[in-house]
Amino acid sequence: MTPHEREQGTRTRPDPLGDVRIGQVRSRTSLKWRFHPPDVLPLWVAEMDVLLAAPVATALHDAVARGDTGYAHGDDLARAFAAFARRRWGWEVDVARTALVPDVMTGVVEALRLVSGPGAAVVVDTPVYPPFRAFAERSGRRVVDVPLTAAGRLDLPALEAAYARERARGEVVHLLCSPQNPTGTVHTAAELTALAALAAGHGVRVVADEVHAPLADPGAGFAPYLAHDASGLGMALTSASKGWNLAGVPAALLLAGPAAAGDLARLPEEAGHGVAHLGVLAHAAAFRSGGEWLDGLLDGLARRRALLDALLAEHLPAVRRVPSRATYLAWLDCRDLGLGDDPARVLLERGRVALSAGHEFGPAGRGFARLNLATGEDVLTEAVRRMAAAVDG
Repeated sequence: MTPHEREQGTRTRPDPLGDVRIGQVRSRTSLKWRFHPPDVLPLWVAEMDVLLAAPVATALHDAVARGDTGYAHGDDLARAFAAFARRRWGWEVDVARTALVPDVMTGVVEALRLVSGPGAAVVVDTPVYPPFRAFAERSGRRVVDVPLTAAGRLDLPALEAAYARERARGEVVHLLCSPQNPTGTVHTAAELTALAALAAGHGVRVVADEVHAPLADPGAGFAPYLAHDASGLGMALTSASKGWNLAGVPAALLLAGPAAAGDLARLPEEAGHGVAHLGVLAHAAAFRSGGEWLDGLLDGLARRRALLDALLAEHLPAVRRVPSRATYLAWLDCRDLGLGDDPARVLLERGRVALSAGHEFGPAGRGFARLNLATGEDVLTEAVRRMAAAVDG
């Protein structure tokens, strides 16, 4: 049990999702609220309807007040994350094996370049975050889909077969989403240990995107990949962007296992030139002092999942939410609605609710849709009612 888990009790914490009303967020100018017309309820892209955690807001306000808007420098973010990882997961991070990168997906591309060459196969577990495919292909790699099991777990036999098949053709990298977006699956320590052993045995390098890790339920047992990779050859990406809603002030860390330190040392200096100083300050403040805010958010998300389940049971019993232990995203099985491969399109056209289309997450996502839970209860309630009306109509 980690120190954080020991601290958890039954105390009630403020819910950041309860602080914001629909009128406030409609005035925002970010993608979530401006991409669709005003009559659409947007529950699609990964932005939360929250106010900033106070420590993060203070860090940004103070930096602006003193004109501290220059170039990013130093290891403050790495040290803040290391302290967070120690408290939260009992994981000791070696700050010397970290590097600043502008954001997680930029870091993923840099990691792919460090551990493979053009034409390498990139294995992904589908359904998975759509940019995995786009960024890997833009970097000159081939994407190989290996679906999760019907229970949403890593399919280790299928992965081993894919490793063997693709290694016969050349280099292979496994781009792991942990926790999984969109399913919310939290890979267990045993699964990751077995995965690392398989990868090492077949000469496959693993790069883990762990941006949703802070959003794992405290009791879900989130396991950092690098802590369970006996080969030490893995790499991982982390950021506070999802846990504290900081997409607009991006920053991220690329972390290397002990045997991958030489690879990290080859990271070009220019890979860090786009790192935003304000992003580093905000993310460091989140990891260092935003834990109580995050705990309140996790409580609120648990209540939103329960509310969504109740609303679906009442208004859309044909839709099943795939059980999840992480992220603020709900993976909805809409195949029994009879709306075809892209139910999100129909729900947008008829119900004016914007969800993410399941097929964009890979072939395994056909007939599914992803819903963003990180909003007010009134918004979530209205969205399900609109969805039900769209189906009935």
